[in-house]
Amino acid sequence: MMDGTETPRLSRLTAILTQLQSKRLSTATDLAKKFQVSIRTIYRDIRALEEAGIPVFTEEGKGYSLVEGYRLPPVSFTESQANALITAEQLVLRNKDASFVREYTDAITKIKAVLLHNTKDKADLLSKRIAIRNNLENSSTSNNMSSIQLALTNFNLLQISYQAADQENKVQRTVEPFAIYSTQENWILIAFCRLRQDYRAFRLDRISQLEILQEHFEPHKMTLPEYFAYCLEKSRPLT
Repeated sequence: MMDGTETPRLSRLTAILTQLQSKRLSTATDLAKKFQVSIRTIYRDIRALEEAGIPVFTEEGKGYSLVEGYRLPPVSFTESQANALITAEQLVLRNKDASFVREYTDAITKIKAVLLHNTKDKADLLSKRIAIRNNLENSSTSNNMSSIQLALTNFNLLQISYQAADQENKVQRTVEPFAIYSTQENWILIAFCRLRQDYRAFRLDRISQLEILQEHFEPHKMTLPEYFAYCLEKSRPLT
């Protein structure tokens, strides 16, 4: 027996359907934890959805998803629009009002439900590569966020013209975009610099020119928290 917080079955079935649409794969364990029911109950719910004609795809040992193209929504989002929503989500999650965060999170889940599988995968990657940190410097404007996000999630090299604070002349760099974070005042691109053969931080407002190259790079194995730990270990400034 589960406690009194168990989700009523009809509501749970609807919520499971939304969850399957919003994520590339959902495991029975994750679903059971989310809805506070047993794994056996989730198995029964999945069968009920299948019997109702919902095309649930089971990937053995990995989880459940919906067959690609099922129930195409009347409204679709471009990849850049989806990236903008994911970025906004990271800002909202810092809000101090729990009800506002909860409602926005629920809304984002529904929005993710209308994304195609490939776009969901990229949205999940981007959500893990964005962070918000504090900084007291004055803010400046930039116009490259959308292009950088596309290059990051599609693993395209970037060619940038950059004006560092301690240099008179602009430098040209070919970089592998890794992550983006905000210092509240400025957006920072973290990228692996092909010239320096190491990770570097680039303020977006100091990038005067940017070009997405056709050449691709291998996805980075490092996570964003691991990058911040790496900077602390090397006593390297984050901006």
